[in-house]
Amino acid sequence: MVDAVRCAIEVQSGMVERNAGLPPERRIEFRVGIHLGDVVEESDGDLMGDGVNIAARLEGIAAPGAICLSEDAYRQVQQRLDLKVTDLGPTQLKNIAQPVRAYSLEVGQPAETKPSSATTVAVKPKIATRLLATGGRLSRWPALAAALVAALILLAAGSWYLPGGRLTKPAQAAHLSLVVLPFANLSGDPAKDYLADSLTDELTTALSRIRDSFVIARNTAFTYKGKPVDVKAIGKDLGVRYVLEGSVLPSGNQVRVNAQLIDADSGAHLWADQFDTPRADLLQMQDEIVTRLARAMDLQLPEAEAARLKRTQAANPDAEDLALQCVAALQKAGYTGKDADAGSRLCEQALAADANNVRALTHLAVKKYFWALHHLGNADLKADLEPADELASRALVLDPNYARAHSAKGSILFGQGRFDESITEHERALALDPASVSSVLGLGWNYLNKGQIEKGLEFLDKGIRLSPHDPGLDNYYNGKAWAYFALKQYDQTIEWARRALAVSPRGNPWIHLNLIAALALAGHEAEARDALQNYLASVPSWPKTIAAWKVAGAPERYYDGLRKAGVPEE
Repeated sequence: MVDAVRCAIEVQSGMVERNAGLPPERRIEFRVGIHLGDVVEESDGDLMGDGVNIAARLEGIAAPGAICLSEDAYRQVQQRLDLKVTDLGPTQLKNIAQPVRAYSLEVGQPAETKPSSATTVAVKPKIATRLLATGGRLSRWPALAAALVAALILLAAGSWYLPGGRLTKPAQAAHLSLVVLPFANLSGDPAKDYLADSLTDELTTALSRIRDSFVIARNTAFTYKGKPVDVKAIGKDLGVRYVLEGSVLPSGNQVRVNAQLIDADSGAHLWADQFDTPRADLLQMQDEIVTRLARAMDLQLPEAEAARLKRTQAANPDAEDLALQCVAALQKAGYTGKDADAGSRLCEQALAADANNVRALTHLAVKKYFWALHHLGNADLKADLEPADELASRALVLDPNYARAHSAKGSILFGQGRFDESITEHERALALDPASVSSVLGLGWNYLNKGQIEKGLEFLDKGIRLSPHDPGLDNYYNGKAWAYFALKQYDQTIEWARRALAVSPRGNPWIHLNLIAALALAGHEAEARDALQNYLASVPSWPKTIAAWKVAGAPERYYDGLRKAGVPEE
């Protein structure tokens, strides 16, 4: 069983490498289902039985790129493999009489190789016109008593094959795929982390502008902060070829930065350099780092992509320093809660020192946007968004080339229901910063609300690829739940809503809305009522009636499901 799971992980990890840097329409993604059970070998060599059927149904509920295990299969590996898992709970599978408890495995974690036992595996691509196996026949294992132990691996379009039983890897990660790991703060003072964090952000943005590059978003990169660095494991986990890491050492008004580029396949150091600059010029230093890095990699960079887009320079260095501290605090807190409230006061102090500080204006706008979004009990969301809109608009007047301000404006316009205008702002943000995963997410949600479901799903999948360990993955998963609800694919809605809640147990009201309504409309009314009780115990200010959900902007297609689950009209 361990061997079967390890094989599945290697297949999925290999596909991440193959898909790195490819547009969505050229990617191939597999779903994997694994179950432990009896199978029957027919006289013609075909494999039949409940073991095969359950594995196939588990494959059907797996997310693209994921592995779904039955409880029987998971029990065999949970003590032997270091794998992150999501308990999906008892799941009703199509044409399977009894619910099967299922578990979803995160791809990319190391696993020991152990002797295999009775295993059934089914793999299916997200999009494929047919399924192929080498020689047109599945490999067979010897019969054990009345049952046959089988590993069924169905792969699409010949992207993988099994000559002589050996798995052949697909194409390597794209040439210009990389991740900028959080630069280390060598001052010994955690309060100075914001300097290293800011430089990491700026480098991520600058490198993502290189033509044909693929740069992992900062949200995922920062999940490695403070952890031991194994570049080979990181490269395999993220599907990137290069890792850029370094350190920042502030001393008085000076800052020393060390940076090094590492080949993720071999672990070899390809380039290293040291930079000294006045502290006030730290963010401008990234131009020089990117330029030297490009020369070391022998890249031809157009000036507009190699150099930092010219932005309005901060008139007051002290205000800019406060703004950087504010950004670090807000990003760490996720823009909500008491820590975010404390962080936002740093932006207010920055604006008191310099009313035209673009960074402070922008991130204070984002903070106010999140506040409005998380207070759905308020009667007028559009009115609540007006202070955020004013701040973002001021920032864009001062600096029309600041990507984060365009992204903030796009989010605010989305909250106001102005989807076409929001799309324009998010597209501008991505033109300025291709690693702006918040705008990728924003585009996904905009297209979903415009009824362009497939296009919305493409952007959500792109965001997951850009930031596979994003702390806000629940927003992407919930977007997929929303999309499948619109398509009336309620089983998929339930799956993705549960994934979202696994990432964020309290979640947000929209995740609960998808889960409650989908469970009720799928005929699981008892589970829907349980989900409703869980929701009602979450946050008192969230909508509790159909009327309140209407005020919050929930589409009408949800109302029948809410009523079946027991949500009152008033």
